[in-house]
Amino acid sequence: MKRSLFTAALCACTLLATAAFGQDKPKDPAAAAPDMKAMEEAMTKAATPGPNHKLLDRAVGDFTYTIKMWMAPGAPPMESTGTSHAEWILGGRYVQGTVKGDMMGMAFEGRSTDGYDNVLKKFVNTWVDNMGTGIMTGTGTCDDSGKVCTMNLEGSDPMSGGTVKSKTVTTYMDNGYKMEMFMVGPDGSEMKNMELVATKKK
Repeated sequence: MKRSLFTAALCACTLLATAAFGQDKPKDPAAAAPDMKAMEEAMTKAATPGPNHKLLDRAVGDFTYTIKMWMAPGAPPMESTGTSHAEWILGGRYVQGTVKGDMMGMAFEGRSTDGYDNVLKKFVNTWVDNMGTGIMTGTGTCDDSGKVCTMNLEGSDPMSGGTVKSKTVTTYMDNGYKMEMFMVGPDGSEMKNMELVATKKK
């Protein structure tokens, strides 16, 4: 009961504020009264984990990984290894991951949050690490098999002072997954700059 009241109140505040912003007051106040039941149903539907959330379970657990990074086309890749741990948070709505390893001779640590947005009907992701101060965000989809997922990401670019786009293609296997990252140029061209292969610990 308390949750229902809280959800209804939150819905009402959010939707009323959105509707009121930048609009003239309606002549008939009753016409602006929110449909509390409809709002609560919409919020409950948006907040309930579903089949797409279950797909994220493949990334949960402890993994070891090898990573290759290409700094320029045709250049030999830089290689390193590391470990990752991922777990469910917030009632099975998101998977939070921590990655630890080395990069360019320095200790590397990154954290991710993955989920599925029931409203946008897309997988969502955020990424932060100790090699920068920005937050990379992305949205994507999986193929019909659910084994190949593509994310389109955007983050800050220290070279240009603006933003840079990239794409990841993750292929899930029985004992782990492979993630390939491609830098996306202004003209839409792509260059593969990273490949990570993760194996689940037994």
